[in-house]
Amino acid sequence: MFIPSENPSYDVYCESIENRALLLEQLQEARARCGLDALDQTQVARLEPLWLLSDYLHTVFMRYPAWLDDVLSLSSLSISPTIDALMAGEAFFLKENPVEETGPLSDLDESQFLQRLRLYRQWWMARLIALDLQQKIDLPILTAHLSKLADVCVNASLLWSQQKYASLYGQALDSAGDVQSMIVIGMGKLGGNELNLSSDIDLIFAFREHGDTQGGKKSLSHQEYFTKLGQKLIQHLDQVTADGFVFRVDMRLRPFGQSGALVLNLDSLENYYQDQGRDWERYAMIKARVMAGSEQDVMAFEALRKPFVYRKYLDFGAIGALRDLKRMIAKEVRRKGIEHNIKLGQGGIREVEFIAQALQILHGGRDQGLQIPALLDVLPYLAQQEYLSQQETAQLQQAYLLLRRTEHALQAIKDEQTQLLPEEDLARLRLAIMVGFQSWQDLNDALWSARHQVHGYFVDLIEDDEETDQGKEQQETWRILLKVPGDEDAIRDAIADIAWQQEDRVVQRISQLLSSRTLVFMQPIGQERLALFLAAFMSQLAEEANPDLVLERVFPILEAVLRRTAYLVLLCENQTALTHLIRLCRESAWFTEAISTTPALLDELLDANTLFSPPDKAMLEDELKQILLRLPEEDEEAQMDAMRRFRRSIILRIAACDITGILPVMKVSDHLTWLAEVLLEQVLKQSWFYLTKKHGYPVSYGEAFHEPQLAIIGYGKSGGWELGYDSDLDLVFIHDAQSNGSTDGKRSIDNLTFYTRLGQRLIHMITSFTAAGRLYEVDMRLRPSGNSGLLVSSLEAFKDYQQKEAWVWEHQALTRARGLAGDPALLNRFEECRKGIIATVRDRSVLRADVIKMREKMRSHLDTGSKEKGFDLKQGAGGIIDIEFMVQYFVLAWSCQHPELMTYSDNVRQLQALSELGLLPAEKVAGMIETYTLFRARTHRQALQKQGRVVQAEDLQKNQILINELWESFVRNELL
Repeated sequence: MFIPSENPSYDVYCESIENRALLLEQLQEARARCGLDALDQTQVARLEPLWLLSDYLHTVFMRYPAWLDDVLSLSSLSISPTIDALMAGEAFFLKENPVEETGPLSDLDESQFLQRLRLYRQWWMARLIALDLQQKIDLPILTAHLSKLADVCVNASLLWSQQKYASLYGQALDSAGDVQSMIVIGMGKLGGNELNLSSDIDLIFAFREHGDTQGGKKSLSHQEYFTKLGQKLIQHLDQVTADGFVFRVDMRLRPFGQSGALVLNLDSLENYYQDQGRDWERYAMIKARVMAGSEQDVMAFEALRKPFVYRKYLDFGAIGALRDLKRMIAKEVRRKGIEHNIKLGQGGIREVEFIAQALQILHGGRDQGLQIPALLDVLPYLAQQEYLSQQETAQLQQAYLLLRRTEHALQAIKDEQTQLLPEEDLARLRLAIMVGFQSWQDLNDALWSARHQVHGYFVDLIEDDEETDQGKEQQETWRILLKVPGDEDAIRDAIADIAWQQEDRVVQRISQLLSSRTLVFMQPIGQERLALFLAAFMSQLAEEANPDLVLERVFPILEAVLRRTAYLVLLCENQTALTHLIRLCRESAWFTEAISTTPALLDELLDANTLFSPPDKAMLEDELKQILLRLPEEDEEAQMDAMRRFRRSIILRIAACDITGILPVMKVSDHLTWLAEVLLEQVLKQSWFYLTKKHGYPVSYGEAFHEPQLAIIGYGKSGGWELGYDSDLDLVFIHDAQSNGSTDGKRSIDNLTFYTRLGQRLIHMITSFTAAGRLYEVDMRLRPSGNSGLLVSSLEAFKDYQQKEAWVWEHQALTRARGLAGDPALLNRFEECRKGIIATVRDRSVLRADVIKMREKMRSHLDTGSKEKGFDLKQGAGGIIDIEFMVQYFVLAWSCQHPELMTYSDNVRQLQALSELGLLPAEKVAGMIETYTLFRARTHRQALQKQGRVVQAEDLQKNQILINELWESFVRNELL
């Protein structure tokens, strides 16, 4: 790259400029008229390339010849545009904070203000073009300063208008009595701080709240008031005067375009984007930013922009729209004459932007790192996260830099918005020299090489929608059926290739769907998506052994997403997801209910690597942490919703691994238990945050504790590592705070009250229903004294109760208890306490009698099976509880001599310990473990099929008889 004065072709170019001497003579005369010294030979040699290459610079220097001296000493930018500098006048343009020297802002009339705006713009344009031609400024710095200049001019116009209108109309106040200003939203390159040298600025005007102005001679509605400000803003920037213009203003991106209101309040803006926002508007809103407005306005706008642009799921609903946009771009490229347009032509700037923004639209909802407006910032992230390769992003970045520098050179010539490469030889040579190339051929070759690479990536980004003739025919069939839903013969013809078991019933079910009220009022785009889905779905059903069952289970999901048909696009665009959906619904009715209740879970079907690889506890912690980091810590409802959605998505992945045999039953429960532990830990953190913010930190023995002195103890299935899909949590809360202490906040409460409220908060956050459901049902009846006892006990009180008042069944429960979350030190002390109680020396005959009595009582009340109904896997004779009670007896009876029995809280490892210690014969233990895992696996399967625990299963009879015989031996004290 050559700077112009050192370019070997520069002298050739100069020799071709017929009026070269005249241009210099004009400038010297202009300087003389202003009383300035003539430029000497050295100065001319340095400055002449600027006015010979840029006609615009010559015009500016003729009008303001003193600026040549500024440019002569300019090597970099030490300041940015500011309102204060603009308003203070040319003498202070070089100062960022001139108010300190000039006092209040100048009181300019409108003509003076228009002149000042244009002067400031030309002053900055001259400096930026000069630096760019001399290759002394990087593209991101150049575009950032241009964007900042636009921001300053927009805000200066609003400030001037508000001051001029203050006495006449007063001020626009919101409901809180605070002054609200007009919100100006910058779109496109302006929004991304990537503005061109001679670019339009795309704007949208808004305001916060409706009302009437106050404090003036005349009151206007806020709508009228801000419309006047908007009209003035356009006039100030766009109007061409003797001093030129500031920026051409384009308002066509506002809601309803040219026919829409010039200004909308934020509620109307949000309603428009929610109800009528089009796909291209989502694309445009990627770069949108508030360039004029308060911090409150910025937050309010972002709250409506981000959900519109970025969807929580992987956004396959946008693929069709992006494909259409891609086709439109390709069609436009084929237009005659556009091949030399470096923005709109093949491989041009627009295609680079499309590649980046398409990936932002598709993935930005789940990956907030993609929510970056500037293209040069988002490209490295695309490589870092492997959306594109390092090579692709490097080539795209280099191509973009070359294209943008060429664009700026084209626009610097006459301050015109153009992207067309010249056709005349001299103009081509001038452009090459401006960009830094020795010849037009070198520049042209570099441009076409870069554009060829860009276009290749553009073509490969989103595959064109190519269907087989048969596929197109099936799609057309379903399009027609959607228009005549009652034609059962036509439905029968459409599904004739599928081996239905009850075809009449299926035809009736499909007709019912197609005639539903939702479909009658569905938008055309929704009907098109449904037709494509039904064609793809029926095509896969042709391969199913039991298509009736699959259809019956998938249709509730289909009905659940009819109002959000982007989910259908997700399935149509990703055949793997549709295959997974059919397979999982075939195997489990649980999936039908889970996904129809929470359609966002369909997103989990996209990636087989994550769907069939459930995370371990460390991965669960990290995944949940990343989700919650995106949410404000104080937004409790959002946090609760996020945790519930997280739980559902993880359970779906665990169930998928269960059904496909990837996880054995023990591992299924391990993952479900880890999930509960991670969620409990997070709920504890949030509950602690809420209460300490309100009451301060509990003080014990003179020290404020900034972490909760609380242990969450799990009993039963959670304590025994045996959670199922729909298990509730049996919990006990234990604290370790000083009883007579109190919190250190302004609203101080005693420690016991604080920890009681912490327990209540925990239960509230776990059990409350939100839009995403609830986390778990919680049972606190195993705490000391049951429902009549304190919600949270101290460890000493817990120990005292267990030693002096607890029933045998409570000690049985303790054999399956362990810490799930909370203070690690307190959890360790609880474990020591638990072992001490379990290891108490007991009369074994009395213990066995109590255990048998409790088991018989439970069976009489809870066994739901019978000879006619079938076998109750849990409570029936020979079921899971018989095994658990026998194990609990042996742990309580022998732990005083064999502490190894207390190492684990789950039945399987307790049984293994009994075998290793010789307390039970190995063959009997093997039979008990085999039966226990078999029954638990069947219980999981029953839950996935949405069926109860009573089964008619001859294959389980041998195991049931075995356990029943072992129980009878236990009752007779003959098990050993």
